[in-house]
Amino acid sequence: MLKMQIAIIADIHGNALALKAFFSEIAKRKDIDHIYCLGDMIDIGPDSNEVLHMLFSRNDISMITGNHDEAILTLAKGQEYPKSHSNVKEHHQWLLDRMDKSFIPKIEQLPRTIKQDLEGHSILFIHYQIKNGKINDPINNDPFSSIVEPSVENLENLFKDNNEDLICFGHHHPIHYFKGNKAIYLNPSSLGCNHKPIARYAIVSVSKEKIEINLEETIYDNSSFLESYHKLQVPERDFILKVFHGNQI
Repeated sequence: MLKMQIAIIADIHGNALALKAFFSEIAKRKDIDHIYCLGDMIDIGPDSNEVLHMLFSRNDISMITGNHDEAILTLAKGQEYPKSHSNVKEHHQWLLDRMDKSFIPKIEQLPRTIKQDLEGHSILFIHYQIKNGKINDPINNDPFSSIVEPSVENLENLFKDNNEDLICFGHHHPIHYFKGNKAIYLNPSSLGCNHKPIARYAIVSVSKEKIEINLEETIYDNSSFLESYHKLQVPERDFILKVFHGNQI
């Protein structure tokens, strides 16, 4: 049975060690045809340059933008910053001040969505559902829908206007894996933000007959990454370490 195998990652959030751990696992497998990254590569963690270098240096990965990537772009380009992100503006500016500016045009050229037909199955890659008529709206117009709690009913309602067989998304950090009447809904969880030293991702095997999904995680030593919040004096570090990393140190 011929099949294609793809890896799905989301919400790296500036965690280079988690991304390295993921790439190490993929290299061991030797059976992954392509990787899809579902946005929010940067913000929260301080490793913007290392993360972006690893991503843009590969030719086997496709990326889309997330709300945090786009919000930081508004600061870089002197555009109107989204009011909905005002609580993290200082943090975004701190990250931008330390970012290699050669990455800015590269991020700017990334799409918001990718649609693929693999082995006869239609697949949507998106950071999160985008409100009707807002697919091309700037981030300051809040095009992304409000987060809904993970359930098949909520996701069927959220993506009711979509007709894809598999919808892959991120943004909300818990794992989502639901088989609805119309589609399979998959969020592999945040690669870079977890209350344990694990990096989560998904492997999707697509053949003409079916779509198979395996939720994966790899353990890695995240101690130096967590310590870097204090060493670098990252803004809002106490809040971030508590909410996004479970106060592991």
